[in-house]
Amino acid sequence: MRYWFPLGIFICWFVLASFGPLFPLMPDHIELSKILSTPGNDAWLGYDDLGRPLWDRLVEGARVSFYVSLLVVTISLILGTLIGATSAYIGGWFDHVVIRIIDIFLAFPGLLLAIALAGLMGPGLDNVVIALSVIGWVGFARLTRAQIMALKHRDHVHAALALGAGRTRIIMRHLLPLVLAPLIVEATFAVASVVISEAGLSFLGLGIQPPDPSWGSMIRDGTRYMLVAPHMVLVPGIALLLVVLSVNLLGDRLRDRMDVRN
Repeated sequence: MRYWFPLGIFICWFVLASFGPLFPLMPDHIELSKILSTPGNDAWLGYDDLGRPLWDRLVEGARVSFYVSLLVVTISLILGTLIGATSAYIGGWFDHVVIRIIDIFLAFPGLLLAIALAGLMGPGLDNVVIALSVIGWVGFARLTRAQIMALKHRDHVHAALALGAGRTRIIMRHLLPLVLAPLIVEATFAVASVVISEAGLSFLGLGIQPPDPSWGSMIRDGTRYMLVAPHMVLVPGIALLLVVLSVNLLGDRLRDRMDVRN
């Protein structure tokens, strides 16, 4: 029962992100008479410093965070899994080169490297996806490589080799299906990491650009009015907290369910 709450938060995030465009939202509509207005009957979450409804902007920000996290995790999962599986199965000099590249990426803090890449490419949603994907594949590659190294000497792999199966068939049909469980768990934690990273880049002005809303840019705009309108920071901040916490709790639950030792 204790996982119903994070599951409900995740479902709300998914619904707002997927069906938000169907709602009658006006995230860029300005009402000068309601600048910095607190939550009330006319606006659930109040208005920002330009008189724009925070609820509408929060829903649009949910769509941005969900889109970025889904795209980045998908790209990182596919790229990292293929690189890690190929490296582990082939071995030799190719494996050594891949390991050195992974070590180089791990030598830098992930968010710092993403900030550097986004700064070089310029602000924008597409560049954020590219920057986060460049650093996101490393974790999947390490995990896949470790799993394949432990599996590639099993009897069913030797049997497939004896029957004339090629490397691609062995990797795709006989090895990768056995490592899907840990990869799925890793992907859930990666979603939470990407949501935080996207918000951080937007907070620094390297993510989605105004007037399009993002939870990170909403927090940045609200920091100037903390004393007079704290709801400008609390609304996107609490939303970000709930989404990341719910994804992490669901990831813990998924890891426990997929643990064969249990």
